[in-house]
Parts: sequence; structure tokens; C-alpha cells
Amino acid sequence: MTKIIGLTGGIATGKSTVSAMLAEAGLPIVDADKIAWQVEGPKTPVLAQIVAQFGPEAQLPDGSLNRKWLGRQVFNDDAALKALNAITSGPIQHAILQATLDAGKTQPPAVILDIPLLLENGWQHVCDQVIVVSAPLAVVLPRLMARNNLTAAAAQARIDSQMPLAEKVKLADIVIDNGANIDETRQAVLKWLKTIKS
Repeated sequence: MTKIIGLTGGIATGKSTVSAMLAEAGLPIVDADKIAWQVEGPKTPVLAQIVAQFGPEAQLPDGSLNRKWLGRQVFNDDAALKALNAITSGPIQHAILQATLDAGKTQPPAVILDIPLLLENGWQHVCDQVIVVSAPLAVVLPRLMARNNLTAAAAQARIDSQMPLAEKVKLADIVIDNGANIDETRQAVLKWLKTIKS
């Protein structure tokens, strides 16, 4: 019986690292970010709706979504974010569910739902287990600043805009600490894999 495992974490806690380890172990990964890019891709109905709602600046000259510009429009504007979510969330959810069904056809021990906002959007209700990747703020802040080329204040604002990591940890079935030592992270992943494959 294939289990559905939710994988999430705070921003820059290293969820992608853990996702890559699970993929290496042979588990299919349903990557919500990649699916969102496809759903909002050039010439899609969703992109056409976004442009109709937000104007031509929402589209780059190559026909793709202007994510940076759109991100700035919705980051501090709840009404704009609601309007964007009204367009995108249904098609993205449908595509994630379809990808999960497709991944389960080969009957692996588990399908990993790699979703950054898994808990915020209620995806835990379709999961048998939820893994939360955590790391201390002292690690996350410089990691995020370096990765996204942000000031400390801008990085902190991104962190503050999400559900607090401590709350995510409380809702987790499994917590994997990815704070410092990659070998310890790998050991924690391998330990969990034994439980799912037995």
C-alpha cells in the first residue's frame, strides 16, 4: 500500500536537500513548485487569467510569467494575493492530485508531496505522514540572504510572512533537523526510510 508523505519546512531550512535524498532513495517526488510553473507556463489559460487580472507587466517578452514583478505586487497586498490564489490554486491542486495518482501507479512504498505551503493550504489532510524540515534561525537567515541576495531585514520579512517554523514542527509526524551537518540530515532521512520500506 503506497503511503502519501507530505514534505515541507520553513523557508531556507533545506527542504530541497531532503527531497533530493528521498529521490535518490527511489521515492517519486511530486514537486508543487515545478507543477505550479507548468500550470502557469506560457500559453496556458492560467497565465492568460493572471495577465487579464494584473495587466501586461505580469508577462515577460518570452511569454512566461513575470514572477519577480508579480511577487512584488502580492507580497504586501492581501487583496492582490487573494485574487492571484483564486486564479491559480484550483488548477495547481488538481495537477498535484493528478501527479500523485500517476506516481502511485507503480506502487512505490511512498509518494512524496513536496509542498512549501503544505500546512498553510491544508494538504496534511491527504497525507499519511508529514515530514517537516527544520533549522535554527541563525542558520536560516544567512542561508536565505545568500540564496536570494537579500538584506537581513528583507530576509527576515520573508521568514515572518510564513507560518512560524515552531508551529509547523508541532504539526509534524517527523521532524528532520537540517541545521548544520549534512551527514546527520542524511542519517535522519535513512532512519525514516527504514520505517516506510519495512
